[in-house]
Amino acid sequence: MTVILDRAEDLTTTGEWHIVCPVDELEVAWGEAALIAGRQVALFRTTPTDVFAVAQQDPATLANVMARGIIGSRGSRPTIASPLHKEVYDLETGECFTNPELKLDVFATRLVDGYIEVEL
Repeated sequence: MTVILDRAEDLTTTGEWHIVCPVDELEVAWGEAALIAGRQVALFRTTPTDVFAVAQQDPATLANVMARGIIGSRGSRPTIASPLHKEVYDLETGECFTNPELKLDVFATRLVDGYIEVEL
């Protein structure tokens, strides 16, 4: 889940939070890859105000492809299915629904003054 904050100060990286891009640059129901502090991250905008960030690396194959996965849901849980072997991961927890031995790294996100920030 994304937290929406309003902030008037300068939009520079503070602590562990990293500014990525304006939220309007991400299409709803689509993934994009970003390089944040040297780490490949997959970003998913599931609604106009919800943005999720996970590792770009597929835990099953170690290929950097998760941004090209298929967005969906399991009940009320937002999910991403790997584009290679279709393992399904919870976007909030990284839990793999199809193989409990796998786990996808997830990162906190927030929207600040129209920009996506990711905590690494």
